[in-house]
Amino acid sequence: MRPIPLVSTSVVERAFKHDRWIVLASLLVVIASAWAYIVAGAGMDMGRMFGTSDSMSQTWTSGYFLLILVMWCVMMIAMMLPSAAPMILLFAAINRKNDERGSPVVSTGIFVTGYVAAWGGFSVIATSLQWGLEELTLLTPMMASASLPFGSALLVAAGIYQLTPLKHACLRHCRSPIDYLGHRWRSGMMGALVMGLEHGLFCLGCCWVLMALLFYGGVMNLNWIIGLAFYVLLEKVAPAGHWVGRFSGIALIVWGTTILLQYSMST
Repeated sequence: MRPIPLVSTSVVERAFKHDRWIVLASLLVVIASAWAYIVAGAGMDMGRMFGTSDSMSQTWTSGYFLLILVMWCVMMIAMMLPSAAPMILLFAAINRKNDERGSPVVSTGIFVTGYVAAWGGFSVIATSLQWGLEELTLLTPMMASASLPFGSALLVAAGIYQLTPLKHACLRHCRSPIDYLGHRWRSGMMGALVMGLEHGLFCLGCCWVLMALLFYGGVMNLNWIIGLAFYVLLEKVAPAGHWVGRFSGIALIVWGTTILLQYSMST
């Protein structure tokens, strides 16, 4: 691994102007397409989507697993690429500067491929988890929590993770594109792929528990999906993003605990 020379903000800004619009337009097309897919399917239970009267009666075949996996992959692209855009655009800008210096240049798409691959791995785990939760009848036809104890446990677990050092170490990487690329630059196509994958893993470490909350609010609940996507973007790009994460952790713990106490009092 060979660090790139640290560059000043002015140099980055000048390089950024050359092809940021091409990269930005490509990102917008991908993100818009992913969101169009989500909006088209939002509010539909899996049974109606695949022609059965009850989504819980849907048999988990290899074909059905693949369809749900595609759904998760597209959803992760729609929710996570906007927050990764600053890192991707900066990678493209540095590439342009390397081209001006005669250094090797690789496609920004390779970096993005590595990033998406990390979330593709998460999608495989999420699909498998959904299968297991459905077998245990812990999900409704809208793929939301069907059990108050299970739902409260999800909220409390997410809140606790939001307060951990691991969460905030990963968040610091996601919030500092210049520092990340300045110290972890790798040359060539494989280097770009590894950098994208590594950034995706940091992003995964930061946000996986938030994505798991889709099992609480509903995997096909459009309002819940938009809310989580906006929160992730806020946490990564807002000046007080670290404090937003800590506040949300406390709020989730209180929310989950309240639900559990109400459930205990009613039984």
